[in-house]
Amino acid sequence: MGEGCYIALDGAEGSGKSSQSTRLATAIGAVLTRETGGTPIGQRIRDILHDPTVTDLADRAELLLTAADRAQHLEQVVRPALAAGRHVVSDRSALTALAYQGYGRGLDVGEVRRINDWAVGGRWPDLVILLDVAGEVLADRMRGRQLDRFELEGAGFHARVLAGFRAMAAEEPGRWVVVDGNGSPDAVAADIRAAVRERLGV
Repeated sequence: MGEGCYIALDGAEGSGKSSQSTRLATAIGAVLTRETGGTPIGQRIRDILHDPTVTDLADRAELLLTAADRAQHLEQVVRPALAAGRHVVSDRSALTALAYQGYGRGLDVGEVRRINDWAVGGRWPDLVILLDVAGEVLADRMRGRQLDRFELEGAGFHARVLAGFRAMAAEEPGRWVVVDGNGSPDAVAADIRAAVRERLGV
């Protein structure tokens, strides 16, 4: 039995990655998980990271908390599933840290990558689907929602994060696929499914 494929969906807040992760995992019979919070320990870390009342978390501490979540996630969920021949679909991955704590917070992107590479033991996703959604569409989707700590960040932060995702996708086209996330959920799901089939044969 060969190892399964590790697929992550990513994008800006409101891009639809969580619902599309569920759709994709169902379509290919994969283990569905998420970062942060994909393990009981990770959920406790996520509670700190996403709590809007936490206003004094240092950027480096934020990075290290996300790396701790990912180390636990790879150890407890991702690696065992892949080793058992299961595909894994994750709502975000260690690459998210490069966009959020690197491009978004302004930490050195190379350092962020090295810390996360150590945390995940060098096991990055085989394929990352970037749901690219227009800023005005994102704003409309977020309107009326109860926002968490990251979602409450200003427009400048979110613009840097989105630019970071786009830059990474352009720099590493063998790992990333950019999907237009502006369409209907069914249309986006079909595009994601086609991309996974083309890239991974799944």
